[in-house]
Amino acid sequence: MKTNPSFAIIGGGIAGLTTAIALSRLGLNATVFEAAPHVRPLGAGLALAANAIQAFERLGVAEAVIQRGRQLHALSIYDESGRVVTRTDSLAISKRYGIDNFAIHRAELHQVLLDHLPSSSVFTSKKAVRMEQQPEAVTVFFEDGTSQQTDYLLIADGIHSPIRRQLLPESAPRYAGYTCWRGVAHRPDLPLTEASETWGRRGRVGIVPLTGERVYWFACINASPQNQQMGLLTSRNLADHFRHYHAPISDLLAGTPDENLLWNDIIDLKPLKRFAFGRILLLGDAAHATTPNLGQGACQAIEDAAVLADTMAKNVSVETAFRNFEQRRLSRTRTITNTSWRIGQVAQWSNPLLTRTRNYLFRRVPSSLSERQLEMLYTVDF
Repeated sequence: MKTNPSFAIIGGGIAGLTTAIALSRLGLNATVFEAAPHVRPLGAGLALAANAIQAFERLGVAEAVIQRGRQLHALSIYDESGRVVTRTDSLAISKRYGIDNFAIHRAELHQVLLDHLPSSSVFTSKKAVRMEQQPEAVTVFFEDGTSQQTDYLLIADGIHSPIRRQLLPESAPRYAGYTCWRGVAHRPDLPLTEASETWGRRGRVGIVPLTGERVYWFACINASPQNQQMGLLTSRNLADHFRHYHAPISDLLAGTPDENLLWNDIIDLKPLKRFAFGRILLLGDAAHATTPNLGQGACQAIEDAAVLADTMAKNVSVETAFRNFEQRRLSRTRTITNTSWRIGQVAQWSNPLLTRTRNYLFRRVPSSLSERQLEMLYTVDF
């Protein structure tokens, strides 16, 4: 490996910042280029499963992350009347795999990651639009007309990455069939100790308590893609849409200020066949964006950073490390992306007969099957 090779990371989100931390632990020089004028996270609440906490432990930041969020006792799925469909005891799982069903506000996670990097290593207002790979280096070109030459380029700028589209022109996002609103409300009157989802004929609602007496929620409704009428819905419109669902759903939605709402269609990437391209590597959502139905989007990005650090430590050549990373990550991320897609399709069923049948079958899933899925998620080749 070249002495002190340079690494440019495109994207200052969870994938990019965690990767920069991972490389810094190896004594490698990594610079992050973020498109936005400020490193401001999109989204609201965020779930981190045991595999993500395991990865953070390997990178030396788990304790700081855990201090900013909270562990929840369980994850429950209900029908619209409030009857339990299935329930997972997170505290029991934590005894085997480590902290599970952990919730944190995305902004607070970003701050923890930034605190572990020198401010001089993060540049904002740098939207990468294309690259040129030479035998001994890579040049990345930015929207502002500037460019940067680097020994190696790590692409972590999300599902809409222009450079991934340059490398793989066919890699367009696909729409899952439902659109989603997210919000955070201050609700000291709701002493919640578990995360939950409610599956009903009019859509799906998730509720996740955060620190500071805050509650994060999301609401998914089947719709055509980029439906602007959906984007006009207010908190009260959403509360009315779900008015027949069990408490506290309608009240929680209605009490969230409209300015706290985030709306976007749910999309992912059909699994790719490559992540490594010589001196260039795809990471996070730029490589394997997934629907949120397994709560693994951020978790897989964090895993990427830990696995990359391991492959870099074990290989003489960076290009070889990138190829080994690809071999270790392709199958796992493909499985998670496809499983999450299928769960989302089933969870969004609106036909009354199908929803009753689904709930009946889920209630009778043997614990051994659930345990095998958890083992798949939480047993990681770090």
